[in-house]
Amino acid sequence: MLNTLDDCAALIGLDWADQKHDLCLKAKGADKPEYSHLKHCPRAIDEWARALQQRFGGAPVAVCLEQRKGPVIHALLKYEFLVLIPVNPQTLARFRRAFKTSRAKDDPTDAALMVELLERHADKLCAWQADTPGVRQLQLLVQMRRTAIADRVRITNRLTAALKSYYPQPLSWFKDHDTVLFADFLLRWPQLDKAQRARSNILEKFFRDHNARYAKIIESRIEQIADSVALTEDPALISSYRLQVQHLARQLKLTLETITEYDQAIAECFNPLPDASLFASLPGAGPQLAPRLLAAFGSDRAHWPQVQSFLQYTGIAPVTERSGKKSWVHWRFSCPTFVRQTFVEWAAQTITRSFWAKAYYEQQRAKGKPHQVAVRALAFKWIRILHRCWLDNKPYDEAQYLMALQRKGSPLVAGLGQAHDA
Repeated sequence: MLNTLDDCAALIGLDWADQKHDLCLKAKGADKPEYSHLKHCPRAIDEWARALQQRFGGAPVAVCLEQRKGPVIHALLKYEFLVLIPVNPQTLARFRRAFKTSRAKDDPTDAALMVELLERHADKLCAWQADTPGVRQLQLLVQMRRTAIADRVRITNRLTAALKSYYPQPLSWFKDHDTVLFADFLLRWPQLDKAQRARSNILEKFFRDHNARYAKIIESRIEQIADSVALTEDPALISSYRLQVQHLARQLKLTLETITEYDQAIAECFNPLPDASLFASLPGAGPQLAPRLLAAFGSDRAHWPQVQSFLQYTGIAPVTERSGKKSWVHWRFSCPTFVRQTFVEWAAQTITRSFWAKAYYEQQRAKGKPHQVAVRALAFKWIRILHRCWLDNKPYDEAQYLMALQRKGSPLVAGLGQAHDA
């Protein structure tokens, strides 16, 4: 929390936009704020920042803005005298509506409201602290990889829909439709008659060149190609969809290559980090989820001293609402969805790799909880454990945790002794 602004020589509200930013500056001891505009270009931002530094003698200047990442944050990070304080856009919107029920909005007014937020509620706002370069690089890489995965799914779905319109047979010939093998086959044989005209030895060589080693599968595919019947012989459909399929197949190949490059870059970035061994040793984490877990926690232990604040940040902690005699619980809507997804996916992987996790999941299912609710509940428990390991910088030890559960008489380990006897 930003406990005091006494050391700051000025407060600035920055309402950012694509081309220019509206500014409201209130110097320490001044009665009235100053309004101005800032063009969004590196030279203009640099000149503005250096003018501030010279005007206030290098003393800290608090800058409030509506983003935690983006070009403005990236541009201002290099100026050490600027104290960046991001606020949630919903916070500013509701603060504005508290006094303007008409919902009238203006950029200079929003900048002034940010200054007022700093003046009146500094104890509830957090200054942005940059993590180490390695961790920040990892955070960017895992998010970009996730975007590439979404692109792969989107392209594969479009490719499937196009094939169903004129050439559905490859969808049954290949189990997986998001592979280089599938894309290369469609690029070489984008319609049924061309595939049927190919000699058996050419097809067999193609499959073996793509690491298809099972002779029975290769033989079955060749037989299915020869016995297939065309869905349509309409040249208008075939020629049009063939171009679309080849276009999507090229996109799919490029996306798969990009994902491989991301995997290599993530491994090179993750392995040297001090906390890499802590997260790599977690059950079910593996080479994909371990870096994402580390990126979610970061390296600054002082940033998340309490587990409850981290649970709320990730969106795993549910929200309780009460009004009169009514009370209801729902999941958290405002949270980084990629971080929440990371912990939910990891918790699901631990069900088959951790004794107590499997027991807890089955306990929740026995209570009638749906699969996703049970997994989120499991993720809640895992975060509490992992947070303590992270604070103490000690790797998770399944045997040690099971012994602790036994000492407490937890029902999760009630059958552990019988399992060992068996």
